[in-house]
Amino acid sequence: MSRSVCIVQARTGSTRLPGKVLLELGGRTVLSHVLERCQAIPGIDAVCCASPEGADCDLVVAEAERCGTEVFRGSETDVLDRYYRAAKMLQADFVLRVTSDCPLIDPVVCGRVLAEVTEGRAGFAANNIPPTWPHGLDCEAFTFALLERAAAGATTSFEREHVSPFMREAADVRRANVAAAGKDMSHHRWTLDTPQDHAFLQALFARLPQGPESWDHHIPLALVETDPDLAVLNAGHEHPLKNEHSVSR
Repeated sequence: MSRSVCIVQARTGSTRLPGKVLLELGGRTVLSHVLERCQAIPGIDAVCCASPEGADCDLVVAEAERCGTEVFRGSETDVLDRYYRAAKMLQADFVLRVTSDCPLIDPVVCGRVLAEVTEGRAGFAANNIPPTWPHGLDCEAFTFALLERAAAGATTSFEREHVSPFMREAADVRRANVAAAGKDMSHHRWTLDTPQDHAFLQALFARLPQGPESWDHHIPLALVETDPDLAVLNAGHEHPLKNEHSVSR
């Protein structure tokens, strides 16, 4: 029987916002929000927090363990190798990649991306090629075989740090994109990378209902689009992948 694993990369180092995954939103850490939502993704058998080795990430690991997820520790700079070794440890057949700076990640959207791979329609799937969802709902899914191939074949530091460029570009890989229905929402920024992002997310979480009923992306979207204060805090952004080419299947 096949096994699907969600791997969440997390570390304390950040140039613009050090320790961001341990900051609080609604009385809980950013990391705990991400891991809890990932545990609710349809089709996922295990969630793993993949963190760098070193004492500076011990608090991240402790928080992940408190949340009840698996933990893997590996290279800080070679994130692709970290993913590969974590997936191998967990005996994954399919991997869903999520980053720990996305506290509004939607389990249903992630499940749709994962299904593109587990149901055999693609070897690599994402929801941002090109982006139509808010930046902060991004995820990628791929087969373990493709991850293993990337770990062996990716040669540049960019490919090793950003995990998926090799898989996104390989000519013989069948890829799929899960686009948002209806309207382009990619001008919304729901990720955490700067103090301004944190201010917006704090204000948003203060207005969100508690618990799983708030996990549907339509709930924060409605708040951002109807609350002038939130709209101002979240204005003027463009998804960093906006100018990438559409996926080729």
